Amino acid sequence: MNIKQIYMDADALLEGHFKLSSGNHSQFYLQSAKVLEDPKTAKLLADKLAEEIKKSGLKIDTVCAPALGGLIAGFALATALDVRFIFAERVDGVMSMRRGFKVSHGERVLMCEDIITTGGSAMEAASVVKGFGGEIVGVAALANRGFCKRENSTLESKSNCKLPQDIPFFALEDFTFLMYEPSKCPLCKDGSQAIKPGSRGN
Repeated sequence: MNIKQIYMDADALLEGHFKLSSGNHSQFYLQSAKVLEDPKTAKLLADKLAEEIKKSGLKIDTVCAPALGGLIAGFALATALDVRFIFAERVDGVMSMRRGFKVSHGERVLMCEDIITTGGSAMEAASVVKGFGGEIVGVAALANRGFCKRENSTLESKSNCKLPQDIPFFALEDFTFLMYEPSKCPLCKDGSQAIKPGSRGN
């Protein structure tokens, strides 16, 4: 399965001048929402990701995703794995568990995002799960931005990866793009202005 081609066909691999949630700038941006708007494609990707997870023998009771970006990917993956799905969301800027969701002590939870950059949002949601006594057994995403090492990849984790090193991280593909501090961004120096797409921007 050519994951990059699927993103390109869905106009989800954007080229331009983007401000990322980290504050850095990049010429490229992944917009997984464009891929996941087609239920058949969402199912195809989730089934492939679930296949990799099942091969590992990892035991999972529940999939949990941080809202908003991880909701569709998380639900599709939970469906493919035939397990429960819950999500965490920000309330006044703090990740919280609402809507009656609870996690049992010792419940084995897989965190899921559409894209993992450093894994910060996934780990914020994971801390909520652990607060209930749940056990984080792994992390999954459709795409990996290359800062964290995923299973079956030769890329090594960077210093800013926030995912624990003692649990597996599953993703379908690595997408590695150059990023720049705003003061050193060549796109800015050429006179263009960065836009901020995604769930925390436009």
